[in-house]
Amino acid sequence: MAISAPNPATSPDALSDSVLEFPDNRLLIDLCGELDRNIVQIEAALGVAIHRRGNNLALHGPAADRAVAERVLHALYARLEQGRTVAQGEVDAAIRMARGQPAGPAPAAGQLEMFASDHVEIRTRRKIVEPRTATQKAYVRSLFKHELVFGLGPAGTGKTYLAVAAAVSMFIDGHVDRIILSRPAVEAGERLGFLPGDMKDKVDPYMQPLYDALNDFFPPKQVAKLIEDKEIEIAPLAFMRGRTLSNAFVVLDEAQNATTMQMKMFLTRLGEGSRMAVTGDVTQIDLPRGVMSGLIEAERILREVPGVGFTRFGAEDVVRHQLVARIIRAYESARPLDG
Repeated sequence: MAISAPNPATSPDALSDSVLEFPDNRLLIDLCGELDRNIVQIEAALGVAIHRRGNNLALHGPAADRAVAERVLHALYARLEQGRTVAQGEVDAAIRMARGQPAGPAPAAGQLEMFASDHVEIRTRRKIVEPRTATQKAYVRSLFKHELVFGLGPAGTGKTYLAVAAAVSMFIDGHVDRIILSRPAVEAGERLGFLPGDMKDKVDPYMQPLYDALNDFFPPKQVAKLIEDKEIEIAPLAFMRGRTLSNAFVVLDEAQNATTMQMKMFLTRLGEGSRMAVTGDVTQIDLPRGVMSGLIEAERILREVPGVGFTRFGAEDVVRHQLVARIIRAYESARPLDG
């Protein structure tokens, strides 16, 4: 385990040094990364300077920033001790999680939730998926705890990806017999009939993000076989009417484009042994002007209903390119044009 030995500072915000000792030099090399790229990433994110001295890392900067950097380094080192890898994504996740912890001395590595025995992960055939923010972590726990979960927030926060991963995990473990993934085909409208091909050819472009997620978790040939065997179904929301969905994990993506009646129809399809995840971003509604989004209504009506989980994501949870988070914040703060 890493041992922290911070030097005393004259004031909480004074520039000072901390020294962390890491017993295993091989793990320390992996912690620093090729050409110290992991260290550079931590320095850029937290505004501290980190220098390697033998088996020690010396941190220089404000006490609060050094404390966060210590938690990041402890968490990543603990991850390496468990035989896991550390790359750019894991460093970014550790920084996000450490920033969400209370100020104070860095906890022992075994006490860090993200990479200790209490860490949250979703196992699929092709990969292990780990939450990268505290909100994602709460969302994953809610997906396994509640029978109906709403994930609300901007693009790039992992709402749909994590829901599909949870569906795949429960399917593999035998908790559900099938996976049903759905989206409203709002953009198509009357124009579906003018697209070439049969109905599948017409709706597949709107379902492609769901296919992409599945291909991350299953070998592509297996996805095709599961779809052929009806164990995975990908269909527009309109196709859900009149059905009872039993022993299934059902995901409704882009739910902000469902009308109030469509949302009620979908939610009442929930059958015995099934779970539902509903994801959407109420800032990107494509419904005709004056038509209420069923997602907004569902949040208002179901907020206090027992057994229903709500997770709200923000720009700080965006795990795509860092510029995406800045774009979202810019749109949130921009004044609407008159008229």
